[in-house]
Amino acid sequence: MEPLYLKILRDLEYNITSGKFAAGDQLPTEKELSEQYNVSRITSKRALNELEQQGLIKRTRGKGSFVTGATSENNTTNRILLLLPFTDDGAIGNLSGSILPIMQNAQYELMMVTYDFLNTHTAQDIKNEFDGLIYYTEDENQHLDVLFELSFADFPIVLLDKEVPDLNLPSFLADNLAGGKDACDYLIKAGHKKIAYLFGDHYHPQSTRQRYLGYIQSLMEHHISFHTSFEEDTTSEERLIDYVKQHQITAFVCENDITAIQAMRTLRQAGFAIPQDISLVGFDNIQAAIFVDPPLTTISQNFKAIGETAGKALLSWIKTKQKPQSQKIPVTLFVRESTKEIKA
Repeated sequence: MEPLYLKILRDLEYNITSGKFAAGDQLPTEKELSEQYNVSRITSKRALNELEQQGLIKRTRGKGSFVTGATSENNTTNRILLLLPFTDDGAIGNLSGSILPIMQNAQYELMMVTYDFLNTHTAQDIKNEFDGLIYYTEDENQHLDVLFELSFADFPIVLLDKEVPDLNLPSFLADNLAGGKDACDYLIKAGHKKIAYLFGDHYHPQSTRQRYLGYIQSLMEHHISFHTSFEEDTTSEERLIDYVKQHQITAFVCENDITAIQAMRTLRQAGFAIPQDISLVGFDNIQAAIFVDPPLTTISQNFKAIGETAGKALLSWIKTKQKPQSQKIPVTLFVRESTKEIKA
C-alpha cells in the first residue's frame, strides 16, 4: 500500500507542475492538508518537506508554503548520471559510448562517474542534481539503500547488465540464458556429447548462473544426461585436468572468454590439443578472443544495443512519467578455430 504522505506529495506535485498552483501561490497548510486527507500533521508535514527539498516550494515559518518559480518546463536539470563500477573495461566503454550520443541528441548532459561518487553524494543529492540515473549493476547486493530510496521516490533509474530482484526497476542486459543455450546447441550440433560447463570462480553472479541454466536447457532438450553440476569445482588447474580425464570431456561451455583462454593454456600444458582434443566456447567476445591461438569461438553481447536501448528508455520515462519494461538484448555466436566437429 502506498504511504499516505506520498499520496499528498504526488497530488501537490501534479497541481504545481500542471499549473493549477502558479508561482507565488500559497499551498494549503499542514493542518488543512491533514484534515483534507484525514492524516496526522506529521504526515502532511513530510509531504511539504519533500516538496521543499525538490525545490518546488519555499516554506516560511509563520507565513506558510509558497510555490517557487519551478514548473514542469524548468524543474529539470537536463543531466543524467551514469554510475559505473570502473571505467577501464572495453565492455563499459562500448556501453557508455553508445549512451552518450543518445543523451546528446536529446540535449542532455551525461555525467559518467564510478561508484566512488556515492561516497560523497546522497540519494537526495542525485535527485536534486539529475533527472535520471543509469546504474551498471556489478553486484546485485551493492548500493541497495541508495537505489531503494531513489526508487521509492519514483526517481527514474534503469539498470545495466544485471537485474536487482529486490527492486522493481527496469533492467537492460544481454540474454545470458539464450547465450549459454546457443553455445551448447552449437557444440551438440558439432557432434559433442560430453560437454562440461566451466566456471571461472567460486562466486557465480547472476549472468553466470543464467548462462549455466542455458547450458542445462540445451542438454535437456537434446536428451543428453551428462552435465556439470552447479557445485562442481574445476577452478584449479589440477581439478580441471582430473575432471576432463574422469569424464572424457570433449568440449567446454565457459562462463566467459577469460576463463576459456585460461583453460586453453592449462589444457595445452597437460598435453591436450585445442580443438583437436577439446573444443571451447567463451562468452563476451573480448578483444583478446580473436588474437588468442587458436582464435576463440564465443558468444558476443551487443553492448551498443544495450546502451542505446537503456538510454532511450530512461529518456522516455523522464518525458512520459511511465516506467519502461525490462529488456534482454539478443546475443550472437561467433565461430572461430577453438571448436571443431567430431565424428560419432
